[in-house]
Amino acid sequence: MALLTPKRVKYRKMFKGKRGGIATRGNSISFGNFGLKSKDRGFISARQIEAARRAMAHYTQRGGRIWIRIFPDKPITKHPAESRMGSGKGDVEGYVAVVKPGSILFEMGAVTQEVAKEAMRLAAHKLPVKTKFIVKA
Repeated sequence: MALLTPKRVKYRKMFKGKRGGIATRGNSISFGNFGLKSKDRGFISARQIEAARRAMAHYTQRGGRIWIRIFPDKPITKHPAESRMGSGKGDVEGYVAVVKPGSILFEMGAVTQEVAKEAMRLAAHKLPVKTKFIVKA
């Protein structure tokens, strides 16, 4: 299991940032016929993306195509357990993708709508945001 991480980053650590507004980019289906759209905002970790991808691939018995439309490029830091306050910013723990309402998280093609809907439902259970199944218009 190879987790998604950037090949290289300009800066090792990043601010958390503000996450207001709705998605203006990556908010429409581009590759497949079915999509999983975010209804919440939040961070989705590389592990969660991989777990959702595996759930979809397992259900479809690796039939059809799956596109991952989000990429975890934001480093998240964490202090070790039971360490004292202060002493700077913690070490990089992993990478997350920033998701806004309206972002397309996954797309699927070359499967029936029933199969895609169930696969996306299983994937949605692995994610920390509320989602909605959508069909290309």
